[in-house]
Amino acid sequence: MHALVHDPNAPMQLALHEAPDPAPRPGQALVEIAAISFNYGEIAYRSPRTRPGYVSGWDAAGVVVRPAEDGSGPPAGTRVVTFGWGGAWARLRAVDTAELAVVPDAVDLGLAAALPVAGVTALQACRRLGSVLGRRVLVTGASGGVGRYAVQLAALAGAHVVASVGSPARAEGLRELGAAEIIGGPTKLTAPVYGVIDNVGGAQLAEAFYRLEDDGVVQAIGKASGESTTIDFEHSRVTSARGRLENFNITTPLGADLGFLLHLLEQGRLDAQIGWRGPWTRAAEAAEGLLARRILGKAVLDVTAVTA
Repeated sequence: MHALVHDPNAPMQLALHEAPDPAPRPGQALVEIAAISFNYGEIAYRSPRTRPGYVSGWDAAGVVVRPAEDGSGPPAGTRVVTFGWGGAWARLRAVDTAELAVVPDAVDLGLAAALPVAGVTALQACRRLGSVLGRRVLVTGASGGVGRYAVQLAALAGAHVVASVGSPARAEGLRELGAAEIIGGPTKLTAPVYGVIDNVGGAQLAEAFYRLEDDGVVQAIGKASGESTTIDFEHSRVTSARGRLENFNITTPLGADLGFLLHLLEQGRLDAQIGWRGPWTRAAEAAEGLLARRILGKAVLDVTAVTA
């Protein structure tokens, strides 16, 4: 099969080459992939020890060509979205049936491919905040994949969403997604917030923590800034109310959460926020655009035929 593999000598270290077909375990379905999506983390934080030829990737959608041997999961011919810590950037993927969800006929597979890591991260982080109905929620890095989902989901839950972005250009479309306010960093907040979904880390994470309401909570998701975070708890005690900071990790399997997000997509209550879409032959262009912060939201690549 063809796959996007790790190639140290290729642009963005990605190249389309032949790779071995996956061998599904009994609890895995074999899926022919139609679309994949890139996440900032899997592009920016690739290990220098990654071996040439390795097939990476977390998010992909396609059609089941061989159902799981143990009888779990959907039959052949079913359109699905899939998750796993690797193996997505290929023509074929073996995936645990607990890590997939059936895609409704009305939902494009490219839109579905944009959901797994970014969409479920935002969903689970919103849940960790607890009830946000009528409360102020800050989303830092709101222009990215996780951020744009978080703005929408927090707004759907009844929050007054404050979206923080790095520049006015990055704010495009956020009000339409449910942001009540748009600011250029936590220091620009005009009032404390109950909840924070932080995708940036570093100084912004610390500043957000200092601006919590009583019993407020921060979900520390990402480190887009590349900075370590230093929090002065004595300063926090003097300047803000009692609050807590949680390090966020996604909880697997994702199948049920993916099903919920697909239902919202089908109803038109969620927008996949695809900022770039093209064939996987342009993978280096998409990866570079994500790292350079030129893409608003998600980058989706259609898995097309490869000619010599």
